[in-house]
Amino acid sequence: MLDSRSPAHPGQVLATFPEQQADEVAHVVAAARHAAIGWAAAPALVRSQALHAAADALQDAAVELTEVGIAEVGKPRAEMGAELARGVAILRYYAQAALDPDGDTLPSADGQSLLMSRRRPLGVAGCITPWNFPVAIPLWKAAPALAYGNAVVWKPAPAATAIARRLADLLAATLPEGVLSLITGDAAAGQALIATADAISFTGSAAVGRLAAVAAASRGIPVQAEMGGQNPAVILPDADLEHCAQAIAQAAMGYAGQKCTATSRVIVVGGAAAAAASAEALVAAVAKLPVGDPALPGTVVGPVISEAARQRVLAATAEASAGSGRILTDADPVDAEGFYVRPVLVAGVEPSARIAQEEIFGPFAVILAARDDDDALRIANGVPYGLAASVFTTDLDRVLRFAAQLDAGLVRVNGPTTGVDFYAPFGGFKGSSIGPREQGKAARDFYTVTQTTTFSAGRPG
Repeated sequence: MLDSRSPAHPGQVLATFPEQQADEVAHVVAAARHAAIGWAAAPALVRSQALHAAADALQDAAVELTEVGIAEVGKPRAEMGAELARGVAILRYYAQAALDPDGDTLPSADGQSLLMSRRRPLGVAGCITPWNFPVAIPLWKAAPALAYGNAVVWKPAPAATAIARRLADLLAATLPEGVLSLITGDAAAGQALIATADAISFTGSAAVGRLAAVAAASRGIPVQAEMGGQNPAVILPDADLEHCAQAIAQAAMGYAGQKCTATSRVIVVGGAAAAAASAEALVAAVAKLPVGDPALPGTVVGPVISEAARQRVLAATAEASAGSGRILTDADPVDAEGFYVRPVLVAGVEPSARIAQEEIFGPFAVILAARDDDDALRIANGVPYGLAASVFTTDLDRVLRFAAQLDAGLVRVNGPTTGVDFYAPFGGFKGSSIGPREQGKAARDFYTVTQTTTFSAGRPG
């Protein structure tokens, strides 16, 4: 059995759940595959209505699920509430997408036959999701899979099982039996799902995502894996420094930096003086972010998810101090129960330093000086990841150049690296993503396969 504990109150066990074995997972997938036959054959309007009903159920339960999410994953109240609203919108979007055209007609070779292509569902979509967005990420995977006629078997991260159980119950109540199922457990349950599903959509660490992609590819099934980032925010000399500082502080430290799109590197163009001015503004902006209990309305920086995560931030801070780095923010321990760590801004490290190359996944960011635009692009692209990036400037020519040359699947201009529009394609370059993009119209390409059919007359004309 595995326990889910509150990161704000580690002694509090929120849920105890079984570690399902490979044979149990195979049984769930087999039942889902049977249910998928009827679900795929159902009229698109039926699927659409079911997803609208799921959106209504989620909206009705939003207050309850907000409290569960705050307790289980330590997400600040305002962010958790916004995530529930986003989840409702995702379900409504894909309820409508279920009614989109499902194929095309093409000119036939003989000029008389009907040549057409249609999208068909794959069968059982296996969704493996992280703890940091316990509603939005599962829904942006499951909702399109369901809209296009697949059954879904979902394995959440152990740390987010209480909210997953409640969310799965809400959704399943609006769907035919077996169309959406939840399995619980750690790595073994995920491996069993990859070994049996017809497609795998994964969000999590780079190491695990690569293993999942290899295992899925060895079976010849579609796979998409979103695996994090080391996201830069580039400040050009003409940018509004106060606006930059506020946006970057929130993007780097909000929800204790536990977002794959969080800003991890701040690259300041203009040399040491510009970097110093930006650092001063960023330190002031970070200092204004309330740190504490995620249940309190004003909290921006709550606890990290576990003691291991807290130690990772502390180790990165110590590594910076032992080298050339300077810690710019208050490093005093937080006097509270829970896995708290104060936001950390570091200056003085080289772009090649481990802490500027690897994802820390906590409230931690480094400030790097760049001589010019070319140097900024070299630093920004000089990491194994390429998920999100932001550029702050009012110079359109520079904006166009950076947007064209940044190795990032998501580029924001004069805005934070965080925040994902659920109706737009989402994914990264290099080590951030494997496989097709998620979300929006791109989701149909992953969860369906094209079948081409020719209808000819039964006898010669």
